[in-house]
Amino acid sequence: MRSLTLIFLCTATLSPVFATMAHADTLLIERVRAERGMDLPQRGMSMAQVESRYGAPTSRLVPAGGDSRWHPTINRWVYANYTVYFERDRVIDAVANHATPSELGPKNAVQQQ
Repeated sequence: MRSLTLIFLCTATLSPVFATMAHADTLLIERVRAERGMDLPQRGMSMAQVESRYGAPTSRLVPAGGDSRWHPTINRWVYANYTVYFERDRVIDAVANHATPSELGPKNAVQQQ
């Protein structure tokens, strides 16, 4: 009887956690699908090419790294729906921003300022 009570308590306690995780996974999957359909800057584009084609970003975050040739400067430009990551002056990735504040996964660059 004691083991049944323990199992019941564990199940009751962890059920909301698993439900939240499943919901967050769904949001992340939806964001990845939306990202595939977006016109995002392509790897290798220069900063000038990105700004010419997509316009000025809503914000340019403080660069990170750059203290040695093994740690090149990483720049981040934030647009309304995505963030572009540059190594020095070339695109290395473009990532869709969070669908909602509760979504698990990479943090929205705007929130990290």
